Amino acid sequence: LQECILSGIMSVNGKKVLHMDRNSYYGGESASITPLEDLYKRFNLPGAPPESMGRGRDWNVDLIPKFLMANGQLVKMLLYTEVTRYLDFKVIEGSFVYKGGKIYKVPSTEAEALASSLMGLFEKRRFRKFLVYVANFDENDPKTFEGVDPKKTTMRDVYKKFDLGQDVIDFTGHALALYRTDDYLDQPCQETINRIKLYSESLARYGKSPYLYPLYGLGELPQGFARLSAIYGGTYMLNKPIEEIVIENGKVVGVKSEGEVARCKQLICDPSYVSDRVTKAGQVIRVICILSHPIKNTNDANSCQIIIPQNQVNRKSDIYVCMISSAHNVAAQGKYIAIASTTVETPDPEKEIKPALDLLEPIEQKFVSISDLFAPTDLGTESQIFISRTYDATTHFETTCDDIKDIYKRMMGSEFDFEEMKRKKNDIYGEEEQQ
Repeated sequence: LQECILSGIMSVNGKKVLHMDRNSYYGGESASITPLEDLYKRFNLPGAPPESMGRGRDWNVDLIPKFLMANGQLVKMLLYTEVTRYLDFKVIEGSFVYKGGKIYKVPSTEAEALASSLMGLFEKRRFRKFLVYVANFDENDPKTFEGVDPKKTTMRDVYKKFDLGQDVIDFTGHALALYRTDDYLDQPCQETINRIKLYSESLARYGKSPYLYPLYGLGELPQGFARLSAIYGGTYMLNKPIEEIVIENGKVVGVKSEGEVARCKQLICDPSYVSDRVTKAGQVIRVICILSHPIKNTNDANSCQIIIPQNQVNRKSDIYVCMISSAHNVAAQGKYIAIASTTVETPDPEKEIKPALDLLEPIEQKFVSISDLFAPTDLGTESQIFISRTYDATTHFETTCDDIKDIYKRMMGSEFDFEEMKRKKNDIYGEEEQQ
């Protein structure tokens, strides 16, 4: 996805783009696999899917589970590039958080906060005060700080100021600010407050949850940006084996494929193409589960997210579950796809993810994958090779968008600016033709 979005953006910026992929489909790791038979093959499961799974081509199963924050960066990229015209989205019906072995809806409005069984009565009032404070907080207006220094005061101290207890801190940090670990508690509070604001503003747009998901699966996203690139003159080649990245005097000059060299000034790729320029930064386990029932205690939602904060299961990192269904045209009628994921911490990752799988029982079929996470050791300053990061365990695209902006800045020497992108588009094509 990062490469597809960047190829779209670079094409809009007037660069000549050639996009080569060794796979026969768009999007690499962020593809959706269809038909279901292909998923069985991919995970080396013997035999064909049982009749009860319905028609194979009714399935589009994501390999990497993610939702879009309604007010987040990826939605902005989609809107500014008008890739939205190729996609339809549905709102995810609810976000849930795990506490003491049970799941509870994350309160998404003041009314829900007051009715929620996650907190006692006085705790609710304090939490409401905290939410009002966050909503009014403006980093450019010191009057809204109430004695907090956004660049110095830690988040731990902000929670203390509002006298919030451990359970509330857990779901605020992990289900609202969407941190994977508790490291954020001792960092300056500005980033956390902005994350909670993003959550609230995303929620305000549609009401049920702050998350969106594209019909027909996440594989639609890379394809949308591939189309954008093509409209602006970019060239796409699927099924194109990459034999060698050609370097002269420490700088990339081309890519060799099937005996020919395509020459270039800059190259963007994922870690799998340049194993000597990346370092392993951990592992993620993901388990794709096919169910014939909605998840218990979610009010029969046809889509939801569940976050299991690390404190609740004695871990360092959270466990996530994303669930979608036939309502999103990704599964056969009456079927549900739930994908659990977390950062690996022990030699027995399947045991680590068990608390999530227990919430999903009975499970009809499981597909387990453990992936290495890679980060670039070469930032591309000399080599002009710009390497994206592997997808982390988070279930939204904010970290992916940070990576895209970071690559853009390293390539172009300037910050990625949504407004400028819009202007460039109008300069090239004029307003009228877009109507």
